[in-house]
Amino acid sequence: MTSAVKVTPKDFFLWLGAMIALYLSVGSFAILIFEYIERIFGSNVILGYDPYSGAIRFAIASLIVVFPIYLLLTRMLNKDIRRTPEKKDLWVRRWLVFLTVFAAGFGLVIDLVVLIHTFLGGEELTAAFLLKVISLFILFGGVFYYYLQDIRGYWEKNEKKSQMVGAGVSVIVLLCIVSGFIIMGSPATQRALREDQQRVNDLQNIQSQVTEYYRTTGELPESLDAVRDPLTGSYIPTDPATQSEYEYTPTGRLTFELCATFARALPEVDTEKLDGSDWRVQELQRTAAEWGHREGRTCFERTIDPDRIKPYPTPEKPVR
Repeated sequence: MTSAVKVTPKDFFLWLGAMIALYLSVGSFAILIFEYIERIFGSNVILGYDPYSGAIRFAIASLIVVFPIYLLLTRMLNKDIRRTPEKKDLWVRRWLVFLTVFAAGFGLVIDLVVLIHTFLGGEELTAAFLLKVISLFILFGGVFYYYLQDIRGYWEKNEKKSQMVGAGVSVIVLLCIVSGFIIMGSPATQRALREDQQRVNDLQNIQSQVTEYYRTTGELPESLDAVRDPLTGSYIPTDPATQSEYEYTPTGRLTFELCATFARALPEVDTEKLDGSDWRVQELQRTAAEWGHREGRTCFERTIDPDRIKPYPTPEKPVR
């Protein structure tokens, strides 16, 4: 009678690391698919222009780092089992693999329940909703099938098919990552979008300080130097890329002009194609209405309404 193979620290952490990498990869892939469906089929954001793509960036970064780790660890573990078949009976392997099969099967059940519940409730089964349900079904189903076959020892006996599955999944993940850059733009595009958004925020800040100066003094400042006040903490921001000062020019008693140089033009918002209930579209609409700009130097005319923005009352001096 042979004694059971003991679990070494190496075995424990390899299997634990492989399963954690699997769960992170599946979650990141699901996030990417959902974001792509919302943007393409939901028509919520203009392709190549999305400064609010934090979820996509995080999911892509996770897949780039974590998914290769999962492939590497899985390959190491499968080779180890082929060299030492007894290791397939390690308790850490049995627990983690059966837990993964259970979690994937549970995900399949919940996915179907949500679909049937939505259908029975008479809710509209939109293309975006159905694609999400189908993508989750395929994702959970793939994990369930792979590890169910792993329990049966199929991949141990068919190494080439296991490698083909790994190569196929790798291609799908790679295509998903490339699609992310098409939707949100390249890193250089994202940097330009963030800088343009910062320029808009800076101009809003300057506009507020000029308005506050008018409330305090009853007139517009001759230059931005008059607005600076280290005692109150008032400062004038500079361009995030060039560190140059923004342009301010008083054009009348109640009018002034603010200018900045933008990296990209702000796209026009087509309300017929975009979902107006999406917060990203609403934010883009507000920015386009107040700070719509073209690529390069753009100026904004501002007029102070004396009926709405009035100078602060001056306290009367006591009579001595």
